[in-house]
Amino acid sequence: MSQQRIEVSLAGQKITLATSTEHEPLLRAACVLVDEQIQLAINGGNRSIERASMMAALKIAGDLITLQKNPSQQSTPSNVSTDEVTRLQGQIRELEDQVDALMQTLSLPGSPRPIVP
Repeated sequence: MSQQRIEVSLAGQKITLATSTEHEPLLRAACVLVDEQIQLAINGGNRSIERASMMAALKIAGDLITLQKNPSQQSTPSNVSTDEVTRLQGQIRELEDQVDALMQTLSLPGSPRPIVP
């Protein structure tokens, strides 16, 4: 699996990420979801990009936890195999790890320190 670099925009900031061709569509979709949630947080009154990003992460994590606790609420099309679902869950974990790594090193305007958990 060869790596390639893609450019995405999160909270109005261009970010370059490394991914494989196979994972690129999922990574781009994840970035769109994260950016939408950040924008909702900003529009909801969070003026700090750092705070809006944390609120977006908490919202997405809450949605994920809800789905994990209530798998019966998940609707899996009948034409999707269990192996495909497992593969996609692995890709989601990889993307979460990439987002975690980016959040630890992301330097936001007005923030003189890297974000650490």
